[in-house]
Amino acid sequence: MSIIVDLSLFPIGKEESLSRYASRAVKIIKESGLAYQIGPMGTAIEGEWDEVMGVVKRCMEDLRKDCRRIYMTMKVDCREGDTGRIPKKVKAVGG
Repeated sequence: MSIIVDLSLFPIGKEESLSRYASRAVKIIKESGLAYQIGPMGTAIEGEWDEVMGVVKRCMEDLRKDCRRIYMTMKVDCREGDTGRIPKKVKAVGG
């Protein structure tokens, strides 16, 4: 089953700009080899359930190294069979 997860995670109680933490997560996502698209408030990741959840876990574990509190949101879209849906979904709404 293919899933798309829209992931947003960041530490609480750190400085105002959190881009250095977000970029750590994006590096992990890139290195996973899964399809992804960065957005202004999160990153969409596409793959099989276990693959994507493994990447989410690695992102969380990386931030936990130096962040005592982390806020995370995930939206998940599951669909049988279809892949390559991130660009299709963006195109379908005129993006």
